[in-house]
Amino acid sequence: MARILVADDDIDIRELVEFKLSTLGHDIVAVTDGAAAIDACKQDRPDLAVLDVMMPGMSGLDAIRVIRSDPSLSDLPVILLTARAQESDVENGFDSGADDYITKPFSPRELASRVQALLARAQ
Repeated sequence: MARILVADDDIDIRELVEFKLSTLGHDIVAVTDGAAAIDACKQDRPDLAVLDVMMPGMSGLDAIRVIRSDPSLSDLPVILLTARAQESDVENGFDSGADDYITKPFSPRELASRVQALLARAQ
């Protein structure tokens, strides 16, 4: 299926996302922060990235800005998965270049559906 990068500093969330998406047959690369996400994307470009917004060091918003500014990654589908649920946070996420925005707590089934939809659109 698809190669998906998951970046979240919360091990429980990261493992939940990794488990749900791997049960759908996807190959998951899991990292703990935005800088590691950028490195992983440059090293072996994934088909989609799921980024937490609030991570130590480089945030998901900073990471998505780097992704969008890199010609080899600029069209990479990115989902922001975050506890930041204010309207201004969502707006900021989309303004930063996110293709989708999911707030925590989240339904693993909904995440899987949104991942599948984004992957289908990217084909």
